Amino acid sequence: MPTTGVSHPLFARFYTWFSQVLDRQGMSGRREALVAGLSGRVIEVGAGNGLNFTHYPPSVTGVLAVEPEPRLRVVARQAAREARARIEVVAGLADRLPAAGGGFDAAVVSFVLCSLPDPVAGLREIRRVLVPGGRLRFLEHVRAGPTGWARAQDLLDATVWPCLTGGCHTGRDSVAAVEAAGFTVESLERFVFPARVRSPISFCVRGEARS
Repeated sequence: MPTTGVSHPLFARFYTWFSQVLDRQGMSGRREALVAGLSGRVIEVGAGNGLNFTHYPPSVTGVLAVEPEPRLRVVARQAAREARARIEVVAGLADRLPAAGGGFDAAVVSFVLCSLPDPVAGLREIRRVLVPGGRLRFLEHVRAGPTGWARAQDLLDATVWPCLTGGCHTGRDSVAAVEAAGFTVESLERFVFPARVRSPISFCVRGEARS
């Protein structure tokens, strides 16, 4: 079985717990909207613990779910068994996807671009495996608009945050990265989650782009 060299055991356990907490607070609905209306073959890059899996509609004929962290892959494979769609969970990196070019109708990333060493390179690789005009659906936390929060993000990203969270950066402009990789953004929703209590990772976007 291929390996990726990515291992974040403490963060994997924390993420599995924390992502489920966020889903109970309403993120589950955001995930459902993320994949609504997709059809055909889908590649999900950075599938994590598989919380998107149960939301894929019946029109999706198959999902290749790529996750580099081995402990998260184990949890994702369990989640795949409960999904309506046929899902295969494999090891792989965003900038070297285990897939041929032009093989997928859509790609999905959620809370992934923040942690890629080179998000533009990863997105270009995603574009490679999509059919011409294929869809990219993304759900990410991004750089804050308010200056004070943006400064806090810069401080965290330059110090402890990436070390504690598997390479995550709180203040990336992921929409700009999507465009820099050659995608055309067609829809975009910005929101703060959770709405009542803000933190450096509360500033989010959900959108769709075309290759």
